Amino acid sequence: MNTSPGSRGLPRRSIAAAAIALPAFWLGPRAQPAAPRRPTPSQTEGPFYPVALPADTDADLLHNGPLNYATTQPAWVDGTVTDLDGRALRGAQVEIWQCDEAGHYHHPGDGDRADRAFQGFGRVMVDDQGRYRFRTLRPVPYSGRTPHIHFKVKLGTRELLTTQLYVEGAPDNARDGLWRRLSESERAALTVPFARAPDGWKASFPIVVGA
Repeated sequence: MNTSPGSRGLPRRSIAAAAIALPAFWLGPRAQPAAPRRPTPSQTEGPFYPVALPADTDADLLHNGPLNYATTQPAWVDGTVTDLDGRALRGAQVEIWQCDEAGHYHHPGDGDRADRAFQGFGRVMVDDQGRYRFRTLRPVPYSGRTPHIHFKVKLGTRELLTTQLYVEGAPDNARDGLWRRLSESERAALTVPFARAPDGWKASFPIVVGA
């Protein structure tokens, strides 16, 4: 039995109250600050950013004005744009561009051979939660490159990020010069799975923009 003066003079109710209050001062793992978020790696813009933007620049790349693009691999690509603290980057604009199913871009450097029904470029403003969404096609390979979609994030007139999304499990990834030069963590950030969905494929690509 503990008969020290400190314990002898402390009422049982006070001891119980102190025990209940103890967890409030616990600074264990759950109370530690969250790990810092890493900005999404940047990548080259590449040679095929549109010289002139198409008349139709909305979020649906499978409809170019009145034309409908018949693809065997329609896809939804969505995600969020946040800062390093995880806050939605309100007012940000996301652009994407990619080749058509035959591997051609709407660009004179590629002979401007892309299917006219494929919009090839789209842009959208994020919502209040930083979310964006595009209707497009599951990216395909072309000579020298693994499947990818180009991304650019802007805030007003400022370009905050240019990067590329890659397809998880694509056999050409390991042969692609740009993908090979990425570190393991950078590959994890830029390479995403495309899952089967009732209306095609679906992929999510969260974007973190640094200072």
